[in-house]
Amino acid sequence: MTGLPDTHLLIVDDDERIRGLLQKFLKRHGFWVSAARDAAHARRLLDGLEFDLIVLDVMMPGEDGIQLTRSLREEVATPILLLTAKSESADRIAGLEAGADDYLPKPFEPKELLLRINAILRRMPPPEPVSGDASVLMLGEVRYDLDRGELWSGTDIVRLTGTENQLMRIFSARLGEPLSRAQLVEEIGRDGGQAQERAVDVQITRLRRKIEADPKQPRYLQTVRGAGYMLVGD
Repeated sequence: MTGLPDTHLLIVDDDERIRGLLQKFLKRHGFWVSAARDAAHARRLLDGLEFDLIVLDVMMPGEDGIQLTRSLREEVATPILLLTAKSESADRIAGLEAGADDYLPKPFEPKELLLRINAILRRMPPPEPVSGDASVLMLGEVRYDLDRGELWSGTDIVRLTGTENQLMRIFSARLGEPLSRAQLVEEIGRDGGQAQERAVDVQITRLRRKIEADPKQPRYLQTVRGAGYMLVGD
């Protein structure tokens, strides 16, 4: 599978050799690619350009990839794929908690990076419909527009990552039905395993912070003991 010419990727890595190799490889597969050497450089590019996905190395001097992810999540919902050290599982969990959509341990095959990128892009919500009434799920002070894939709190839009939006769509389609971690991993389209199920727990925790008045005592995105998670509306 190859990228579309108008799909713009941002590669952020302090290693010039890796930046160059990834840039050439992804361009050969049909993507439009920009590269940044550090967080400050990435911010300058993000100020003037829009990207469809960011590939971000965790280990960078100064502001690292996890800090940059956390900061970007306050401003944009652009998907973020983190490149992490293979032995540092803590970095992967911290990255997901900060708002990353996925991670890829180093060293990796370029083909695997391509597959991960395309998988994330497939999970992104479709374009907004041109016309038609929206179907809205009410969650207390928060509402989720199923047609547009948007979460609102009053007049303010709440930014969702691609994975968070996909979880909202999965739960909204099966309101009141408990879904296990394994089911959610399968629905999202990732390979299974304990690590991915742990990643689902992290995504649920983040999502609760956005839809619950008290995330520690969830009213809408509930834990069903022995069964998984369940979304209920008003």
